[in-house]
Amino acid sequence: MLDGRMRRVIDPPLNRAGRWLAARGATADGVTLAGLGFGLVAALVIALGLPGALALVPLLIGRVLDGLDGAVARATYKTDFGGYFDIFCDFVFYAAIPLAFVLRDPAANGVAGAFLLASFYANAASFLGYAIIAAKRRMTTTQQGEKSLYYAVGLLEGTETIAFFVLICLVPQVFGPAALIFGGLCLVTAAARVVLARRVFFDAPSGRD
Repeated sequence: MLDGRMRRVIDPPLNRAGRWLAARGATADGVTLAGLGFGLVAALVIALGLPGALALVPLLIGRVLDGLDGAVARATYKTDFGGYFDIFCDFVFYAAIPLAFVLRDPAANGVAGAFLLASFYANAASFLGYAIIAAKRRMTTTQQGEKSLYYAVGLLEGTETIAFFVLICLVPQVFGPAALIFGGLCLVTAAARVVLARRVFFDAPSGRD
């Protein structure tokens, strides 16, 4: 919901940094991989039971790099694989943080963590399914900035997810109730996207797998 507004704020400095990195030989895929690496380090810190606040530095660095990869690509060249690799790494990161909290304390966080991961799965399916059909129809949008996939706006997007991750890192004891609330909102987002897809795409017979 907030990604569009955030993009207008962060894109100009990211683009400048992306041009600087590109001029020094950085590749977009390398930046994407580095971002995932920092995200997984954050997950490892959490899973080991260390203070959650220690995970914030690698977590936030990873998210900055996730924004920079697109800027580097725009400063050099964009590829379909780069867009695919970016979304793949994003979903690996988004899964790793809840899993880390489950591993940190399975008894306290297991049920809430499983529910949150299931809601992420449903939301991802709604997001990617919408993007596939939108690409088939050659739909485009720049509402959320330049994206490799058609980006259907939702109640919860990247900005809200990162804010949620920051909260549970700073206050790990609220993971259970916070995960249930956030997971519920993810399901609302997924359902809303299905309703939107029904309205936008239900206009002609089509093949169905």
